[in-house]
Amino acid sequence: MDTGTHLVMGIALGGLATLDPAVADSTITATAVLAGTIIGSQAPDIDTVLKLRNNAVYIRNHRGLTHSLPAILLWPLLITGTIYVFFPASDLFHLWIWTFLAVFLHVFVDIFNAYGTQAIRPISSRWVALGVINTFDPFIFGIHVAGLLLWGFGFPPGYTFLSIYGILLIYYIARFREQHIIKASVKVQIPEARKIIMLPTMKYHNWKVAVITEKHYYVARASNGYVTILDKFERVPLPVSPVLDAAKHDKNLAAFLSFSPVYRWEIDMSDDSYEVRFIDLRYRSNGYYPFVAVVQLDRDLKITNSYTGWIFSEAKLRKKLDILPG
Repeated sequence: MDTGTHLVMGIALGGLATLDPAVADSTITATAVLAGTIIGSQAPDIDTVLKLRNNAVYIRNHRGLTHSLPAILLWPLLITGTIYVFFPASDLFHLWIWTFLAVFLHVFVDIFNAYGTQAIRPISSRWVALGVINTFDPFIFGIHVAGLLLWGFGFPPGYTFLSIYGILLIYYIARFREQHIIKASVKVQIPEARKIIMLPTMKYHNWKVAVITEKHYYVARASNGYVTILDKFERVPLPVSPVLDAAKHDKNLAAFLSFSPVYRWEIDMSDDSYEVRFIDLRYRSNGYYPFVAVVQLDRDLKITNSYTGWIFSEAKLRKKLDILPG
């Protein structure tokens, strides 16, 4: 989820904690727990700072180690120990419990996004991504904000957020149901579908869909249960090519390939250079595929420039690669 949603969920969890007698009976413990749930709800995303280095490092590591099983155990210990220094009269055990729940909830809700997390690392490094909730879901964010407003107007926070999480449970079940219906519709239109990748959008009934068959990739849109195929690409195996072999040594392309499960590729050749481009097919927007990896090589197959990330026009890509004409 996005930072704002994680924040309101952390505050909400602090409100829910007032149902715990150890928290409700101690103002110091309640304050410490609220601090723990807020910090715990943000801690796993500390790896966002990796974006300051470059996109390749960020793509390969975001929601990786900081969202792993060891991290889920270590974050609460670090946060609880730090908070306890400032609130030594608080209930240490209950402070740890609620901080742990905040960290766990952060990682758990991220699993439902299309991006996913490496939540079962080190058991497995595979990404767990259920693809039923958008990174920013207006309903989830809005219902948390409504709960916080009710708390501010004097409603009991524990029962308020207990009710809200009951509603959210129904909401998540509804999202899974709609995902199942759309997948069934895709299989009717494309019976040979081997894998269906679905990306929810901020609009409740709108989804992006990528389909893999033995011979083709399909890109589709689902709206109100109806699936429309937008593009169809032939699955062309990567050839044995010195140009591709050289390009694969680039960190940006390696990061892209570690993240993208469905893509097409292109090789362009000019008099004195090559350009290798990989295009992720999951994120079609207004007829454009913005998530790419590009590697430029000279005639001796030496990498001269590369980029991976989100680009919404060819001109911006050229600027990123520092070869904009003029």
